[in-house]
Amino acid sequence: MEKKYVYLFSEGNASMRNLLGGKGANLAEMTNIGIPVPQGFTITTEACTKYYEDGEIIVDEIIQQINNALKNTEEITGKKFGDKQNPLLVSVRSGARVSMPGMMDTILNLGLNDESVKGVAELTQNERFAYDSYRRFIQMFSDVAMGLDKRKFENILDEIKDEKNYEYDTDLTTDDLKEVVERYKEIYVKEMGSSFPQDPKEQLMESVKAVFRSWNNPRAIVYRRLNDISSSWGTAVNVQSMVFGNMGNTSGTGVAFTRNPANGKNEIFGEYLINAQGEDVVAGIRTPQPISKLKEELPKCFDEFMSIAKKLEAHYRDMQDMEFTIEQGKLYFLQTRNGKRTAPAALKIAVDLVEEGVLTKKEALLKVEPKQLDSLLHPAFDENELKKANPIAKGLPASPGAACGRIYFTAQEAKSHHEKGEKVILVRLETSPEDIEGMVAAEGILTVRGGMTSHAAVVARGMGTCCVAGCGEIKVNEEERKFTVNGNAYQEGDYISLDGSTGNVYGFAIKTVAPEITGYFGIFMKWADETRKLKVRTNADTPRDAEQAVRFGAEGIGLCRTEHMFFNEDRIPAVREMIVSENEEQRRKALEKLLPMQREDFIGIYKAMEGRPVTIRFLDPPLHEFLPTEEEDIKELSEEMGISYEELNSTIQSLHEFNPMMGHRGCRLTVSYPEIAEMQTRAIIEAAISVKKEKGYDIVPEIMIPLVGERKELKYVKDTVVRIADEIIADEGIHMDYKVGTMIEIPRAALTADEIAKEADFFSFGTNDLTQMTFGFSRDDAGKFLNDYYERSVYEFDPFQKLDQNGVGKLVEMATTLGRGARKDLKVGICGEHGGDPSSVEFFHNTGLDYVSCSPFRVPLARLAAAQSQINNPRK
Repeated sequence: MEKKYVYLFSEGNASMRNLLGGKGANLAEMTNIGIPVPQGFTITTEACTKYYEDGEIIVDEIIQQINNALKNTEEITGKKFGDKQNPLLVSVRSGARVSMPGMMDTILNLGLNDESVKGVAELTQNERFAYDSYRRFIQMFSDVAMGLDKRKFENILDEIKDEKNYEYDTDLTTDDLKEVVERYKEIYVKEMGSSFPQDPKEQLMESVKAVFRSWNNPRAIVYRRLNDISSSWGTAVNVQSMVFGNMGNTSGTGVAFTRNPANGKNEIFGEYLINAQGEDVVAGIRTPQPISKLKEELPKCFDEFMSIAKKLEAHYRDMQDMEFTIEQGKLYFLQTRNGKRTAPAALKIAVDLVEEGVLTKKEALLKVEPKQLDSLLHPAFDENELKKANPIAKGLPASPGAACGRIYFTAQEAKSHHEKGEKVILVRLETSPEDIEGMVAAEGILTVRGGMTSHAAVVARGMGTCCVAGCGEIKVNEEERKFTVNGNAYQEGDYISLDGSTGNVYGFAIKTVAPEITGYFGIFMKWADETRKLKVRTNADTPRDAEQAVRFGAEGIGLCRTEHMFFNEDRIPAVREMIVSENEEQRRKALEKLLPMQREDFIGIYKAMEGRPVTIRFLDPPLHEFLPTEEEDIKELSEEMGISYEELNSTIQSLHEFNPMMGHRGCRLTVSYPEIAEMQTRAIIEAAISVKKEKGYDIVPEIMIPLVGERKELKYVKDTVVRIADEIIADEGIHMDYKVGTMIEIPRAALTADEIAKEADFFSFGTNDLTQMTFGFSRDDAGKFLNDYYERSVYEFDPFQKLDQNGVGKLVEMATTLGRGARKDLKVGICGEHGGDPSSVEFFHNTGLDYVSCSPFRVPLARLAAAQSQINNPRK
């Protein structure tokens, strides 16, 4: 039987999301439950995959199925494709299984040509409308399907508006629009070397190919990488009969949410434009009206709209984001989907839906993306500073939060300055999908045009980035790289601050303060903690970081990097003295200076953690990292240390390593210099005893030996630790347990984990180094070529951000199984960057790890990801 690649809306349902894409599945579902939907058909995601497999061609089998679906749509609508008297016009839209707003392409009014445009004019008795639709179609088709620069078309529109002294596109007369159409077609001929296609079927096939191609456009690839979306999924294509919002004053188009996507309030939230097409609202070309005004202008449509909106939310049991069009007083819904929302709104909606009896707690936990919580965990403006600040302008509060940074006017500049370590604000007339990388890099986004449902607003809310949209008070000059407001100019590189909760723009930097987990966040995270099995610890090297992590719900420290303490100004001289020592006696003398400092560090951390487990890693980096490399700095240090420049320089040269990542570091330092491990053991145990006596906490220090690849290596260092620890505990006459474990970060350690487990109380996977060594490239250098890998689809994601489950993951699984086989009570955790990545957390849950450890600000993300993992794949 022939494989089915094309489904009428009446043939699908919501459960077919993977095949029909999110939009197609929802159009089918809405059709089934009786919502007024313009009919059409969906070309499946499998057809997209096949298109790429077949060398970017659409095979005859699929073309035939499209033609059959087209005939069915003609019968349903009573219109005929390409017909002069009663033409069927369609929209062609992408629809991946996961919503990717603005990342892929859309073409409207397809089916128009020099003949059918006259038919539309006759049918509607509105010639202006027909030619307005035709000029839009030529521009969209030329841009999306043929890759022509849309600015060439926009320039013609602007020229005619300037000649006639018009302010808006709606001021153009029928004759103006006919002139626009002719000039557009001239551009097409000049650029393409052929006439604008008049055959609607040719238009359709080129448009379907264009949507398939847009699955792999640069902005879609970036979005997929940011949101863990596989390139193998492909996009569906939805071909839908057109309804027109630009047919006069009883027509319009809009976007609405069943609840407020900014704050989560249970109120309809949306905007619309009379006499406009959908792209006008999203692109922010005209400033739309709030949905409440529709009650005055078209009360019957408003009542029907409200009734359907409630029905859709009840049906999907979640806040809906809906697109609708009114054609001469008749309401149609073009799509619905679970709405993108800010993190505060997501939490309020989830808690409210539980309290309303719509969802269970577990269902509610699945409604919030862990990465969304990130926006709640970063600073807001200091209220005291805010009281003294006067805004220079005010726009729409499109995505809440506080942002401060230097202004840049292109996505490229924003991205490059962000990469240099600057905080940046992206300022645009309006954003478009091409700006995605600049938007990701920015602390905040400021646009001159657009409403609360514009591209900038929707994408910013999804990313949790502060956004002020529609700030018409500022005049942007992109060529001169500045904006002016009230006679003042703000140049590229100047500081401004944005308040995404009020829409205020400030002309200087404003101090920020740390957030707190309270209210809906507190309720929601309590549900997550009641559900999850995987513990969540933090990576923290200072008491301040440890306290912050505890506020965010950390259950211990999974990684305390002792070397970070050595770089402090008051200790680096003693560290350097130790490194340049010529013998053990000199080294011990230098280490004696470091001992009280290390001990005080650990006392502070133990106090901050209030008895929670703390894993402290011994010194890890190669020693040369603590020494200067520039001649001037070496001379200065030689004078400070009272040794000759030649002698110091000779020591530095001798410590130079060709491949430091695999050099004299980690446990290898301790094998060479056991006295370092002795000092660190003494500091750890003495600090624990001191805090136990003072505070009464039952502290069980966890000492982690890094970079072990051989059982004997671990045994040698562990023997030193045990000797010193037992000696101190006996001298103090106190009972104290402690653990000695290792970091599994060398592939050989994973392969021989059963041997190593005989000497280890715990394993902690250092997935940063394990990834480096498994892939065979340095994290510091990989950035130079990884982008080439993404562009060529060799890799879909950064393996240092999201765990490579097929390779590195197998080593984690193997080491866990082997280790527990040799030692049943072996504790196993992970402390690499992957501990805060939701998809990686799910993998660690499924592998049976005891805990993940991540940076303090990612602790809530990991807590939620762990709860969702337990719901999706329960473990005892």
